Amino acid sequence: MASASLQFFAFILALFGVFGDIAATLLPHWKVNADVGSNIITAITQMQGLWMDCTWYSTGMFSCTLKYSILSLPVYIQAARTTMVLSCILSAFGICITTVGMKCTRLGGDTDSKNNACFAGGICFILAGIFGLVPTCWYTREIISNFLDQTIPESSKHEPGGAVYTGFISAGLLLIAGVIFCSSCFKRQQGAWIYPPKQHHFSSTEQESNTGYSLKDYV
Repeated sequence: MASASLQFFAFILALFGVFGDIAATLLPHWKVNADVGSNIITAITQMQGLWMDCTWYSTGMFSCTLKYSILSLPVYIQAARTTMVLSCILSAFGICITTVGMKCTRLGGDTDSKNNACFAGGICFILAGIFGLVPTCWYTREIISNFLDQTIPESSKHEPGGAVYTGFISAGLLLIAGVIFCSSCFKRQQGAWIYPPKQHHFSSTEQESNTGYSLKDYV
């Protein structure tokens, strides 16, 4: 029961991680730059994401521009696109596999099959967390290095947006869920190795009685 409840808790964490991963991939809040200027009425907030750049004006207008050209983007944005999409795909596979492998479900067949499916889902969550953590760290490093660069003007400097923090949190949730699923399966396998099933030892008389004939008749 404790193992089933722990797996269910890890599944809930993985669900939040998947939703956060998808939101971080699609949202344009990876870079944020607020340019107030001389008048608060003409304040502009610029947001840059992996797929689009958006501008919000204090007057209420909001416009976005898609990034159509892939080759013109910096390397870290191209890598972030690829790894975040892979993270979303792996986490979705992990949700499907762990749904079959959890103890609280009636899918997946026998105990060994469910155990293997649960372990495979945990590996998917761990890989998804790694793929989601790498681009957020790389993207944050680029933002901080540009912000600390004295040669870059203040108007071109940005700060990490909400999508970066969402990516960090989602990657952490996926990693925790994957570790919980893998550790629960490993404990079960380890218990089977430490305590193997008992083998019944039969005496020589029982073995002779179980055979169809007695060896005494041939003496």
